[in-house]
Amino acid sequence: MDLIIQTLARELGRTEGHVSNVVALIDEGATIPFIARYRKELHGSMDDQLLRQLADRLQYLRSLEARKAEVKSAIEGQGKLTDELSAAIDAAAALAEVEDLYRPYKQKRRTRATAAREKGLEPLAALAFAFGPAVDIKAAAQDYIDPEKGVETAEDALRGASDIIAELISDDAGIRKELRALYLRRSLLVSKAAAKEPEDSVYRLYYDFKQPVGRVQGYQVLAINRGEREDILKVSVEMDPETAHIAVRRAAVPNRAAMDFVRAAADDAYDRLIQPSLEREIRSHLTDLANEGAIHMFALNLKPLLMQPPVKGRVTMGLDPGYRMGCKVAVVDGTGKVLDTAVVYPTHGARQKQECIAKLSALIREHGVEHIAIGNGTASRETEQMTVELIKGLGGGVSYMIVSEAGASVYSASKLAAEEFPQFDVNLRSAISIARRLQDPLAELVKIDPKAIGVGQYQHDMPQARLGEALDGVVEDCVNAVGVDVNTASPSLLQRVSGLTAATAKNLVKYREENGTFTTRWQLLRVPKLGPKAFEQCAGFLRVPESQSVLDNTGVHPESYGVAERLLAACGFTLDDVKAGRVAGLKDRAESAHYEALSKTCGAGVPTLADIVKELSKPGRDPRDELPPPILRTDVMEAKDLKPGMELQGTVRNVIDFGVFVDIGVHQDGLVHISKLPRRVKHPSELLAVGDVITVWVVEVDEKKKRISLTMKRP
Repeated sequence: MDLIIQTLARELGRTEGHVSNVVALIDEGATIPFIARYRKELHGSMDDQLLRQLADRLQYLRSLEARKAEVKSAIEGQGKLTDELSAAIDAAAALAEVEDLYRPYKQKRRTRATAAREKGLEPLAALAFAFGPAVDIKAAAQDYIDPEKGVETAEDALRGASDIIAELISDDAGIRKELRALYLRRSLLVSKAAAKEPEDSVYRLYYDFKQPVGRVQGYQVLAINRGEREDILKVSVEMDPETAHIAVRRAAVPNRAAMDFVRAAADDAYDRLIQPSLEREIRSHLTDLANEGAIHMFALNLKPLLMQPPVKGRVTMGLDPGYRMGCKVAVVDGTGKVLDTAVVYPTHGARQKQECIAKLSALIREHGVEHIAIGNGTASRETEQMTVELIKGLGGGVSYMIVSEAGASVYSASKLAAEEFPQFDVNLRSAISIARRLQDPLAELVKIDPKAIGVGQYQHDMPQARLGEALDGVVEDCVNAVGVDVNTASPSLLQRVSGLTAATAKNLVKYREENGTFTTRWQLLRVPKLGPKAFEQCAGFLRVPESQSVLDNTGVHPESYGVAERLLAACGFTLDDVKAGRVAGLKDRAESAHYEALSKTCGAGVPTLADIVKELSKPGRDPRDELPPPILRTDVMEAKDLKPGMELQGTVRNVIDFGVFVDIGVHQDGLVHISKLPRRVKHPSELLAVGDVITVWVVEVDEKKKRISLTMKRP
């Protein structure tokens, strides 16, 4: 375990003490959000992303240690484990190295070398492969002719001995390690069109593609893999054979008793055994890297999407556009409660469009609708144009926003939606979800499988368990960063809170329904199956606005209430001052009193005190309120209205390896290529995130291909 701690500390650039503390907390069952927020002194204020990286790496290193033990046990069971081999296995830094060392001892399917050994040719192979003076291997082969064993001639004996030597060379861990490194430095990933005369397709860039393995991009690997699965591309890893042969000969041939014979066996070992295996390995390695990069990018995009500023407390109309089934309408109040629903048909003709406008105008006036959320799916463009006409007819006072409806249909047909809205049709549930997504994106999007939200590339090609784990972590971090109102939150939102499960979340809601609103955090301990450990993990993230104690509506953990009161007293304030909003100078007083001195007085570390000051300065604060508000529109443009050089405001919808897609209010997102960003970066995520509001200029519009090229560089 000490070695794992040392490895993690070295890789993450943290002290062994801090790493050891995090490992201990994880082993005790503490969640990453809890560790990140309430145990900063123990880990030196690592953020949640670094803590998750530590947890992932810890899991890998523990699996590596477990595999090493399994391999050593298996070899020892064969009576072949030497001190040197044991030390080599212990020193292996990756699973691939362990498997290379295990390869000679692993039970294999029947091979040519196996057959040669059965024919008694192993001594001949050993004679040729031994270090020492030269031998006449052809003459020696005469002694191994045995027709009963299937060795008719000396040539048969030599072929069998060569097969044995080739397998020995192929199983050599050192040779494989050297060749693997050579492949990563010198080989090429090559893809070609499978058909002689391929049709134009999304894979046309890869019909004649060649790229050094070390420079190929993750999105290129994923695209090539998909093209291969669809039988559109043929893919290979190419390596100069002579370069590889020289590397194998250099390692296997010198000073052998029959060097020419061993040289030929070495070439055969590479061509027949090592090269196909390494090609699969390199392809797998590239795919693993591409998957991890894509998953990281998906997670990076998901976080700002979930953390979009909510449009709180406003009566909102949700429109789920459609052609044949019409446009589904839902009006919800400022808390998300459904006030009214309808189905209208704005795309079925001029008369139906006017009936739609009249119907929606009446609903807007009746319920005081201020904002309209329009789903971005089928018929979205026509619905948007109708909405603009509607707003003009009302004389203003209403604005709209195009909302991603990714996953809305999945949610509306789910068991959860049926439990939440049993009285509404599946299609109407989708309109309700769209309206609520504008009001509080986080609370609504947690009801949907993160993989269905659609802010990544090739998500269906990735390892689903790994993708789900990474995205669930992002959702958990976002929910806990914002905090959850224990008296209004749905079970879907509550189960994402640190320390709560789906079962305890349902128990909490049931307790709330049977006993009324919570009036203190300590009441959580009365919820069935929510014990002291779960309370420790969740209490700081649950808000109780109805509590008499203002601390219950902050991110201050109950274990630190005494610390908070002592801190306030040291700075000349009380809890009543916090409740009344009279703590404007708290931060300045705390800084002038010096956190180090306050730490001794209050009995808590400096990071904890700084967090408490932040929470008490704005009790009940929502960190999303500090972000730029979303762009709400009252008019619409079309692609044909765009002209090169035109300046526009837009919202980043997706960040990918080669650029960012931006919603500029014309239904079709525009692309800012990485070369058009304001400064040179390795990846667009270094500059931008989903939800960022940016200024762009139009470069080119191709209406036929529905492509809009944008730049962030002022023309």
